[in-house]
Amino acid sequence: QVHLGESGGGSVQAGGSLKLSCLVSGRYSVGWFRQAPGKGREFVTSITSGGRDSIYADSVKGRFIVSRDNVKKIVYLQMNGLKPEDTAVYYCAAHLRTGGVARGEYEYEYWGQGTQVTVSS
Repeated sequence: QVHLGESGGGSVQAGGSLKLSCLVSGRYSVGWFRQAPGKGREFVTSITSGGRDSIYADSVKGRFIVSRDNVKKIVYLQMNGLKPEDTAVYYCAAHLRTGGVARGEYEYEYWGQGTQVTVSS
């Protein structure tokens, strides 16, 4: 059975950094999404099961870095240069059908419970 769980959220001032962790029960491709109040869920980044390839949304490219440690079964999201518009609940999700990256929310079969990130100006 697939399990995911996020941690590391919190409050930070604009320009600051946070590092989110997603504990994953297996070696799957993992995506990070976020949902701001009153908005739909938005793709952030995706990393392959082996960790060699990743893709990013334009809004976070150059500021966020996704990585993984398959021994510890953790996928990380390092968020730098945070902006108030990054405020959202962040979710990690598992994509099982392939080992590749995926942008679409519909491509992910299992989701974590989310962790709140709040960036103040």
